[in-house]
Amino acid sequence: MFLVGILACGDDDAGGADGGRDAAAPDAPGVDAPGVDAPAADAPSVDAPGTDAGRDAGGPPPATACDYADPAGAVFYVATDGDDGGDGSEGAPWATITHALDSVPDGATILVRPGTYRGRIRMRGSFASGVTVRSEVPYMAKLRNDDTVMTFYEAGPGCEGITLEGFDIAHEGPGAGALVVHLDGGGSNAVSRITLRNNVMHDSFDNDVLKINNGIADITVERNLFFNQTGSDEHIDINSAERIVVQDNVFLNAFEASGRTFAGETSSYIVVKDSNGSSDVYTGSRDITIRRNVFMSWQGNGGSGFLLFGEDGQPFAEVDGALVENNLFVGDSDVLMRAPFGIKGARNITFRNNSTFGDLPSRALMRFNLEGDNPGIVGVVLANNLWTDATGTLGAMDGGDAPDFADAAPDAVTGTVLTHNQVHNGGDALPTRGGEAFGPEDDAALVTGDPGLGAIAGLVTPHFDGTAFADGSRSICEAFERIVMDYATPAAASPGVDAGDPATSARDDILGRPRDATPDIGAVER
Repeated sequence: MFLVGILACGDDDAGGADGGRDAAAPDAPGVDAPGVDAPAADAPSVDAPGTDAGRDAGGPPPATACDYADPAGAVFYVATDGDDGGDGSEGAPWATITHALDSVPDGATILVRPGTYRGRIRMRGSFASGVTVRSEVPYMAKLRNDDTVMTFYEAGPGCEGITLEGFDIAHEGPGAGALVVHLDGGGSNAVSRITLRNNVMHDSFDNDVLKINNGIADITVERNLFFNQTGSDEHIDINSAERIVVQDNVFLNAFEASGRTFAGETSSYIVVKDSNGSSDVYTGSRDITIRRNVFMSWQGNGGSGFLLFGEDGQPFAEVDGALVENNLFVGDSDVLMRAPFGIKGARNITFRNNSTFGDLPSRALMRFNLEGDNPGIVGVVLANNLWTDATGTLGAMDGGDAPDFADAAPDAVTGTVLTHNQVHNGGDALPTRGGEAFGPEDDAALVTGDPGLGAIAGLVTPHFDGTAFADGSRSICEAFERIVMDYATPAAASPGVDAGDPATSARDDILGRPRDATPDIGAVER
């Protein structure tokens, strides 16, 4: 759902103009600015509010279409040779996106022509029906800066109802200031109803690629390609936020393909947490949905993984209510990770219909642990998931290491429910519970056997070099669908076909296709 309240964002220095093509940007505010506290809500059920609660409840919308929709409303233009003194027409385009947002009516579309736009871009304006800012030719309008490239901040004009679509967004190069794109709620839910769609967001040279934080709500991140953060940071840092949807994206790292050196220092692809406690309107992130994404080509430090809930050792649940469904966690890298999925001091997390496959060197498939003052982990549901490794090293660092399903100490984790999952280890022994809080044997409806997925050796990482995708795809959507169809679709004879639990299954699959009355295990419904 989306809030329709009186909210604000936009300028990070009141009255400042857009950096435009070459202007320098002023300093950004602190990435964890304080706000006003409000009491945390009671713990939600395992199906977080606003998400699919089962096959018969209202489900999520279908996956985003590959092609642009026709422009809505009045159409205006921005170009590298434009002039903010013009009228924004096709023949007299504006020079800057910020000026365009300051000038267009509600419901408009702003088409940004190909070229490179340098300097900070301040997204602002309050639009009840919504406006779309779109690269006229997908990925050919390039946004660059030696500091934060784009901000959605609190300011007088407001900041709600904006969709950003089709851009190539990155730091200019080494020495850039922190963050590529930053959405900051100002501590008081002052930024809302923002959609980031079909963008290539990449190559931060300081900190995260995308940060969503500080008392923010109702943000959708869909159909984007993310790669190459810097330092002990992430592709996406969701921090003290509510009602955030991350769907239909591709996450990977390919430092060498961007002309960079892989230093082995970067952290998770996505982290969801709360660093500032009661300093803003939320204590703990809530109602988070991570669905229908591809996580692949791991390059990071050996203590991190693709997805992590909680990180900062807070004395409260840093995440309370999240749904993780229909994602692919792909083992196409020989770089060691801690575990593909992790929880630290979070609660009420539903992890269902995900597929983890390929050769993924790790110390376990999951790590649930406490850090600092974290409370215990409760209310986790693991349902209808597929874990498979044809090499016989499932949840292991290499062939000499024993397979490990979960690192989850019994004194840290309680009440975990496992049902209708499928585990396959290339015909070798399956991992067991050992001394952990749970294991595959706790699933009374466990399915074993080979799902018959495509050979991972043929997979090409769809890195974008500024003009083309390395796998030959024409769009992020096409790259996404190629991975799903060629590598993640089970064979007809897979024992996981028709073996899922209708009561706990996701309503649709990773491509947005409805599941039938006898759903399949994993992200893909045959």
